[in-house]
Amino acid sequence: MTTSRVLHFLRGPATSPAPADRRRGPRQPQRLRFAPAGDGMRRVSVACSSSSSSTSGEDEGMTYKGAGVDIDAGTELVRRIRKMAPGIGGFGGLYPFGNHFLVAGTDGVGTKLKLAFETGIHDTIGIDLVAMSVNDIVTSGAEPMFFLDYFATSKLDVDLAEKVIKGIVDGCEQSDCVLLGGETAEMPDFYAEGEYDLSGFAVGKVKKDKLIDGKNIVKGDVLIGLPSSGVHSNGFSLARRVLEKSGLSLSDQLPRNDGVTTTVGEALMAPTVIYVKQVLEIISKGGVKGLAHITGGGFTDNIPRVFPSGLGAKIFTGSWEVPPVFKWLQQVGNIDDAEMRRTFNMGIGMVLVVSRESADRIIEDTHGSNPAYRIGEVIEGEGVHYV
Repeated sequence: MTTSRVLHFLRGPATSPAPADRRRGPRQPQRLRFAPAGDGMRRVSVACSSSSSSTSGEDEGMTYKGAGVDIDAGTELVRRIRKMAPGIGGFGGLYPFGNHFLVAGTDGVGTKLKLAFETGIHDTIGIDLVAMSVNDIVTSGAEPMFFLDYFATSKLDVDLAEKVIKGIVDGCEQSDCVLLGGETAEMPDFYAEGEYDLSGFAVGKVKKDKLIDGKNIVKGDVLIGLPSSGVHSNGFSLARRVLEKSGLSLSDQLPRNDGVTTTVGEALMAPTVIYVKQVLEIISKGGVKGLAHITGGGFTDNIPRVFPSGLGAKIFTGSWEVPPVFKWLQQVGNIDDAEMRRTFNMGIGMVLVVSRESADRIIEDTHGSNPAYRIGEVIEGEGVHYV
């Protein structure tokens, strides 16, 4: 049923085509209709999928739960898992190893894959896969070392799979880690024709005395946001419902795009930003106390995960420019602000909690294609408050 791959380095070109029972496989990209399915969330936010259809009326605001993804159910599962595995809960799992911690993370790309099938864009979805895991482990200050992938399909299409793996290699290069190996699973009758699923696993290291764990965060610390490229790899169950409601095709121009010519498909498929190099450079200069990767759960659920008990966040909502794709999603879906902030990253993919003394320097040091914004501050009281 499944075909295994021996762990190996994939930096050099293959000397001969990979046999069908080793790695990957072709099939011409096919135009597929959208099918309702849920997004992957974090494993501290747990991966959730659903095929349930929305029950909201035509004029009611659309929600993530109505699109089939119940974040609260995922949170409850994590609570139960913690009883069996008390160490979980952060963005990455820590394993002591000499004077270092190994930091591990795993994730997928959710139903963004549905848009990859529809658009035929397969060469960047691997970047998303790497980003989701390495961005998680860098929140501990860890340098990614290696990455493993899992590629599953009903019938291996070598040409298509090669494109996916190329994206994974690109993502590894962007994060200075090695694609060490993985697994190809060919499972007839399990997936729809032309479809596949992906999972990724990253491992990094950080010295024990350099671990960033949020324990030193205090009231008055500053929140700095690093921009996203768009939707990244979360919220696509809701985004696809909005697209269906809009009546637009993926090849139509994105409305409200500030004069920039971008199709709906290009805007939604923009690869997730890999923050590793930028974040590690900022960390090396001091002042960073905590980091939150803004994925499923948005600001509302992810920022509090790095705070000590009794502290919360005040977010200055006008302090950065929200990308047009979010404005379009909100308008067409009639989605309220609270739902948007708990589903999407809203233009900020990584949040750093830094000392007040370091904030100005960090912002001044970031410029050009890697800007940073002062988006809020740490306050007494729990939760995230928007002003």
